[in-house]
Amino acid sequence: MAKRVFEVWKGSNKFILGGRFIFGPDARSLVVTLSLIIVPVVLFCVFVARHLRHAFSPYNVGYAILVVAILFTIYVLILLFLTSARDPGILPRNLHPPEEEFLEVGGRQTPSLQFPRTKEVMVNGIPVRVKYCDTCMLYRPPRCSHCSICNNCVERFDHHCPWVGQCIGLRNYRYFFMFVSSATLLCIYVFSISALYIKVLMDDNHATVWKAIQDSPTSVVLMIYCFISLWFVGGLTGFHLYLIGTNQTTYENFRYRAENRINVYNLGCVNNFKEVFCTKVKPSKNNFRALAQEEEPPPRPVGRPTAREATGGEEDSGGGNPRPKVQDDLEIGEDLLKISQRRNVEEMDDEIRCRGSNGGAPHNTSDVESVLSSDHHRAATVRDETRHSSWGRRSGSWEIAPEVLVNSTVTERRSFSSSKET
Repeated sequence: MAKRVFEVWKGSNKFILGGRFIFGPDARSLVVTLSLIIVPVVLFCVFVARHLRHAFSPYNVGYAILVVAILFTIYVLILLFLTSARDPGILPRNLHPPEEEFLEVGGRQTPSLQFPRTKEVMVNGIPVRVKYCDTCMLYRPPRCSHCSICNNCVERFDHHCPWVGQCIGLRNYRYFFMFVSSATLLCIYVFSISALYIKVLMDDNHATVWKAIQDSPTSVVLMIYCFISLWFVGGLTGFHLYLIGTNQTTYENFRYRAENRINVYNLGCVNNFKEVFCTKVKPSKNNFRALAQEEEPPPRPVGRPTAREATGGEEDSGGGNPRPKVQDDLEIGEDLLKISQRRNVEEMDDEIRCRGSNGGAPHNTSDVESVLSSDHHRAATVRDETRHSSWGRRSGSWEIAPEVLVNSTVTERRSFSSSKET
């Protein structure tokens, strides 16, 4: 049965509901984030907002305080879900390196194929160097980086956020900023209403601050919690406002801060904000629910000799399509070794008979064993080279490394020349 893309996905992501939602490998941290949001809001609604329902009865403001807290919390949770459960901008991996980028280096006898590790592209009229990713086998677009946690190349990679359990990139950065800024506003709201409740208790009971705190200790706990949280989410909101205004990512800011590089992506403060908030979110380049395609063997790079060229163009004795002799032997596996040994034994017998007929003394047992051990060593060499040629290849692929074919051909030719000498 054919599998779907999310079932054979090579990254470290986790999928739920049949690949409809994608999370990072640390998605369990979402439980902590959800508890840090939901638990304080529940305490606020039960111990603070509920008692303020009749505090401003002529205008029903007390009920509005409770409704706003619930709706705003739901809004924050939706933004959290949009940030952590969607494709952040993952680039699909290639099945093999880009063949058009290969460069042939070395001499004619021993050519080797390489391709540059970096290349330059133009961004706003300025050349920018992009790197080759060995894992995804592609040249990363500008502002793209490989996340070591998710094991994916992500477009406009900002950072990997453990609090949302997902990479922050091109397709979810807007929702991440809205989540952080909304969480900041929620902290300010809960802190303010809790302080207001303390003031209401003081006015109603004509009590001091200490007496009001004793009457509602939950309000004080919520105020302390929100004050501490504001240092985190509030500072993060201010930092990302700066990044958006200068059109930077967190990764670029931390990595290139000391290099004084020219920011080729800066379009001006207004246009930078428009780029983040007023542009359409690009569709995902991955269809995780589609049927996975079978991997095809990589095409032979230009300049690599074919199997027939490596063996001198020998044809099959059956008169059909020309095929290298060694390739036919390899298709039946270990029979290549048996055939090689059998040929060497036949040649040795022919040599013994020839010498016997000429009056020479036949070989003794030790000579025969030495010849057989030499042949066995040669067969083992062919086996090792054949096994080495299959390293790193997918099962079912009969593509053979040229060096194995050349060595096998030399072995055959040597056996032919020895028979002629005999």
